[in-house]
Amino acid sequence: MTDPTADTVSAWRRLAGACVLLDGFHALKHALRFAAEVPVAVTADRRAALALAGELAPDVREELAALLTEVPEQTYRSLVPRPHPTAVAALAVRPSRAAGIEKLAHTPRTAPVVVLDNPRNLGNAGAVIRLAAGFGATGVVTTGTLDPWHPTVVRGGAGLHFATVVERLSAEELPAGPLFALDPEGDDIRGVKLPDDAVLAFGSERSGLSAGLRARTDHLLSLPMRPQVSSYNLATSVAMTLYHWSATGYGSQGVA
Repeated sequence: MTDPTADTVSAWRRLAGACVLLDGFHALKHALRFAAEVPVAVTADRRAALALAGELAPDVREELAALLTEVPEQTYRSLVPRPHPTAVAALAVRPSRAAGIEKLAHTPRTAPVVVLDNPRNLGNAGAVIRLAAGFGATGVVTTGTLDPWHPTVVRGGAGLHFATVVERLSAEELPAGPLFALDPEGDDIRGVKLPDDAVLAFGSERSGLSAGLRARTDHLLSLPMRPQVSSYNLATSVAMTLYHWSATGYGSQGVA
């Protein structure tokens, strides 16, 4: 007789190198809601996971029930780098890069693209992706060496990488559209209406905008800030900017 646990663990080890780790119940829940392809999912406590689904995500409970395989806790811990409090993990197929780039390039856009220029902090990048998904942004693009699909970024994004386009591009490959970059020397954002096809660029947490991206910028904008306060957290800056767009330049479609 086939051992489902053994089959699941075997499939996990075979797929792990090529798939995206969904770390925790909430990451899996969001991935399923946005049509991620999830070939394998495990939990150390199936009853608890399904009870959580019934309470917080009844829309995907049936799908979770069909996907989740219960494994011993020690086995679960051996499959993930850092066990999640919900004791749930899954592997998802990463969306097609070509399809993502096509979506970024498609015009007219009804929501901005967020660009993180040479970001350094994995958790900040994940938080930005979660924000962008919540606001219905077209996508999040990173430049530089940080992998926006790193497991820590996906964990910080709570699985919402599948709700928006997430890609790494060079400054020269950014999608078309008026480029607004956040910078302390820019014009006060409160006096500017951001168009729906805007490309919104944010510099790295430590060094700000790169010279290459600054040279391509159409408009420099600044966020309101009390004197002697040095800066905002990256995710906070993105949230403030997307909120300003949503309040002043929102497309007729709104957030789907």
